[in-house]
Amino acid sequence: MTENVIIIGSGPAGLSAAIYTAREGFSPLVIGGFEAGGQLELTSVVENMPGFPEGVNGPDLITLMRKQAERFGARFIDQNVTSVNFKIKPFKVYSENNSYDATCVIVATGASTKWLGIDSERKFVGKGVSSCATCDAPLFKNKNVIVVGGGDTALEDAIFLTRFAKSVTVVHRRGELRASKIMQDHAFANPKITFTFNTTLKEIKGNGTVNSVVLTDTTSNKDREMAIDGVFIAIGHEPNSSVFRGQLTVDDQGYIVTKDEVKTEIDGIYVAGDVADRVYKQAGTASGSGIKAALEVRSYLSRLQK
Repeated sequence: MTENVIIIGSGPAGLSAAIYTAREGFSPLVIGGFEAGGQLELTSVVENMPGFPEGVNGPDLITLMRKQAERFGARFIDQNVTSVNFKIKPFKVYSENNSYDATCVIVATGASTKWLGIDSERKFVGKGVSSCATCDAPLFKNKNVIVVGGGDTALEDAIFLTRFAKSVTVVHRRGELRASKIMQDHAFANPKITFTFNTTLKEIKGNGTVNSVVLTDTTSNKDREMAIDGVFIAIGHEPNSSVFRGQLTVDDQGYIVTKDEVKTEIDGIYVAGDVADRVYKQAGTASGSGIKAALEVRSYLSRLQK
């Protein structure tokens, strides 16, 4: 059996594509992975998603979107895709136990936050630890936060956070920043931002939510505890594109290269969400690109039927 469309990924991009393609009657097959839902599964409150004036929990939003897609006929398989073959038609998608044929494929595998890897980090995700300043900054109004990182992303996050937080401390493991000069100039000129160099984050502490961190001076190897309300990890994202290398073109950071936002060099293969988005990385923008990919699928399948 050849599927009309297989959607790989089940975050906001994949689920939006599933809703739209299912409403068109294409009965999409969504291979969502074992860790379905994308980064919204790690987000406690989403306050900037249109239609939710009181905000919505990230996992709840994913559940609602999945139910909406299922209502229109989308089917879900909670498996990981292990390889693909986009050089033949129908396209081949392989999971741990099965192989699937598809006329169209939408790749919506997202991007993963690069975490520090300390034990206490994941414990407090959504409870004072965040990897998305533009998502969660309003939750830290008049509070003291730290940003871990030294590149453009870290300084962009720090500057944005000053719109809400009382103070922002940038913690960087090296003695100088990696960010561009213009970003450094903006950050150093901001009175709410201070810098702690040659320092690593050793531990995050709290009673239910974050209330302090343990920092280690890399020159003296001495620890100190710092009272803090929030921790933003800003050391980058890694697009989940490894399974598509050799099949689709990726850039120097691993993001899938697109044309006209969601098209690839292969007719019938489309991309949506953070796996191709180097800039915005928002649930809303991912959802929008999923819709665009679904509309391209409709156009492609319509052309085949003529």
